[in-house]
Amino acid sequence: MSRLTRAYEWFDSRFDLRRAQTFLGKAFPAEDSFLLGEVALFCFFVLVATGIFLGFFFEPSTSTTTYEGSVAQYQGDELPESFVSVLHITYDVPFGMLLRRMHHWAAHLFVASMALHMLRVFFTGAYRNPREPNWLVGTGLAVVSMFAAYTGYALPFDEFASTATGIGYNIALSVPVVGDAIAKLVFGGQFPSSATIPRFYFLHVFVLPAIIAGLIGVHMVILIRQKHTEHARDDDVSGQRRVTRDDDSVVVGLPAFPNQAAVSAVVFFLTLATLSLLAGFLPVHNIAEYGPNDPAGTPGLIMPDWFLMWLYGFLKVIPGWLSFTIPIVDIHVNTEFIGGIFLPGLVFAAVFLWPFVDRSEKPTHFTASPLDRPWQTAVGIAAVVFIMIASIAGMNNILAGILGTTTDAITTGLVVSMILGPLFAGGITYLVLGGRGERTRSDRNPQSTDERGGDD
Repeated sequence: MSRLTRAYEWFDSRFDLRRAQTFLGKAFPAEDSFLLGEVALFCFFVLVATGIFLGFFFEPSTSTTTYEGSVAQYQGDELPESFVSVLHITYDVPFGMLLRRMHHWAAHLFVASMALHMLRVFFTGAYRNPREPNWLVGTGLAVVSMFAAYTGYALPFDEFASTATGIGYNIALSVPVVGDAIAKLVFGGQFPSSATIPRFYFLHVFVLPAIIAGLIGVHMVILIRQKHTEHARDDDVSGQRRVTRDDDSVVVGLPAFPNQAAVSAVVFFLTLATLSLLAGFLPVHNIAEYGPNDPAGTPGLIMPDWFLMWLYGFLKVIPGWLSFTIPIVDIHVNTEFIGGIFLPGLVFAAVFLWPFVDRSEKPTHFTASPLDRPWQTAVGIAAVVFIMIASIAGMNNILAGILGTTTDAITTGLVVSMILGPLFAGGITYLVLGGRGERTRSDRNPQSTDERGGDD
């Protein structure tokens, strides 16, 4: 018996490697759209790796220190330590600017790939029985990721970021009854306070990443247990065994090793190459241009990242007369709460509850074409149009400048568009798809099968 064989048997007796070999034959549907989830996963890996590097040099403090770095305009000035540390990372640490940019673009691609992944699941009906729990986990992951991006946005403590973060403080303060407590807990008192940056740093580098990692783990465990969905088959298929076109008890696709492992490796390096390309050629937030936080000043142009722009749009278009006071309990509800908490809460509630609206009594393991789901596709198109118009509303001042009119006129048109636009888009979609029959199925070339419902 060779040493290699003895070593294998030693590990096999302790880790049951023969059982693990079964997992290597797990089937992955050979569909490119399924790789969006992997892109999001790899972006999270990059975020963690670059975040660790940045954490070595970042100082989560608003205490002042004398700047002695490479940026000439701030030489000898007393500046917040967090601001100074980001200047140091950007201009003095070797590869610091590159890795800071990679961290920035990885966050954007993480949210974008997750959003596209959720849209794929939505339009193909892959959230239906028994996969409602994974839709809930994925939606929660999207929400937590947005909070993680927001907390990271404030850390440089420059004039732009602190002003934008102050909007979040006002939203937290607007929550009836418990707003003061929430603001004190999260922001450490009236923003900006000396406790804000340390708390946001703790949330950004520990609490929220731990929650994201936990949700990703739960998401993967559920996926492994329930198996992937797959597109409807054209005909009976043959591979390791013959499978009829309507047999949903097995998944037909590529084996996990070596086929899917090779595909995943390609996706990982393409993701890394894309982030490197973006970091090498596209600049990120220039804190040296905006300068450190100045409570007495406000930048001329304030807006959040694109994935929070729709929420900012709600804040901009909600008219002041919508604020009211509940007389019996003397609770005031202002427009910041309506636009920043209530309306986004309704959006996320609708996303969470959707699998229970479009529910399936029987387990459904085949995805459907959006063309075969008229009313569901119409709802999805209407929702996308609604979020797009709300995002445009977040840039109403820019739009007004381009069109040479007032923001009030633009806002009125945007409010009307947010109501009528989704109805029109959804209605047209439904009318176009309403009479469509069974779709034409594309060819497949499966190479592996995987029993559903069994242990992995």
